Amino acid sequence: MPLSNAAVAEPPAQTASSATTNIYQPVPPESLEQAGLTNEMVDALIFKYLMNVGSAPGAKIASTLALPHPLVVERLTDLKKQQLLGYVGNANMGDFTYTLTEAGRGRARQFMEESMYFGAAPVPLDAYCKAVAAQSITNEKPGPDQLRNAFSDLLINERMFSTLGPAINSGRGLFLYGPPGNGKTSIAERITRCFGSEIYIPYAIHIDGFIVKLFDPEIHERIPLPKSSIFKTAAVDERWVRIKRPTVVVGGELTMDQLEIRWNPTTRVSEASMQLKSNCGTLVIDDFGRQRMNPFELLNRWIVPLEKRFDFLALANGVKIQVPFDQLLIFSTNLEPKDLVDDAFLRRIPYKIHVDNPSEEEYRKLMQMMCDFLGIKYDDALVTKLIDKHYAQTGRPFRCCQPRDLVMLSKNYCEYNKIPVHLDEETLDYAVSVYFTVMEGT
Repeated sequence: MPLSNAAVAEPPAQTASSATTNIYQPVPPESLEQAGLTNEMVDALIFKYLMNVGSAPGAKIASTLALPHPLVVERLTDLKKQQLLGYVGNANMGDFTYTLTEAGRGRARQFMEESMYFGAAPVPLDAYCKAVAAQSITNEKPGPDQLRNAFSDLLINERMFSTLGPAINSGRGLFLYGPPGNGKTSIAERITRCFGSEIYIPYAIHIDGFIVKLFDPEIHERIPLPKSSIFKTAAVDERWVRIKRPTVVVGGELTMDQLEIRWNPTTRVSEASMQLKSNCGTLVIDDFGRQRMNPFELLNRWIVPLEKRFDFLALANGVKIQVPFDQLLIFSTNLEPKDLVDDAFLRRIPYKIHVDNPSEEEYRKLMQMMCDFLGIKYDDALVTKLIDKHYAQTGRPFRCCQPRDLVMLSKNYCEYNKIPVHLDEETLDYAVSVYFTVMEGT
């Protein structure tokens, strides 16, 4: 099933249509009880924030905690009565600027010893679980239109579409395997687009006294809330952040501890596992088989979650908690799956999709698309010479990434020599000479 990768020729798509319209939206709480918080939890965040900044207006404190202003003002007033906070001046519109008293600083130090986290107030675990269920990829059943839109910047033949489509639609695990350089990772990264465009996740979750940070700016792409007055009535709980459905890619650097909740003994704050961060999206185990742990050990970790759609994670005190396992798990590898694991494991991953080398026709299409993208004149006769000289005579196989790389190297050659960017035998010979020298046989 040959596949050609045209991500090399066009920029990544900025948007993709949803299989269904996302209707989940967390509403602002009207009380701390409705928010799943206690007075002490909110007070701790206030104390730790003021310990770090010195003083701040009530509106700024409420914004930092991502809670409605009236709920925070209620706590500030109570703490002022207890002489744990004091005023240092008026702020805008009847607000006050608050600071810690000596007794308040003592209380803040106690809270800092328990956890150094401050920021958006955490969301209870059960609220997070309900949000995952409401936004689950299993609620989405993408069809051909969603797939074509999601893969609009890749060149994929019809046979690949007919195989890939049902695998994605199932929402279950799959293997992408085949020679390197043919777009397995590019395919995996775009699969998430098939399941709708956006979701809400909390910045942090509280579980049995522990705060677990979930939002990760290195992984999650924030979508700014609209500023139009049309949306002003659609208030959102600001403890939640709107993001694109996540695609989490981990490669050879993956270790088993990344699949667990990680406790930082210095800050006494926990970090969500990779599968929690990828919920409602896609988790890609790239270059599978080259991780630091044995493939059997890694796959064994997924057996129960793949079947049950939930996972068990341990907190720092050893208590196990049940959390949603709601993502499409994709194993991308250059190796044969049967050489990595036995049949019992392969049965757990129902779809095994071979991403093969492109045909000569597809190679030419990729070369033309890359030229079009860079504004370079495409010459099919020149490409024929390239194929005869550097592929047919050497027995070198086509790879989907090669048109992109050879054209870019030719472009760099022209720019360095201060000549118009173009393709000819000289520029392509140079590109081949530097590109394939250390890649013979690949």
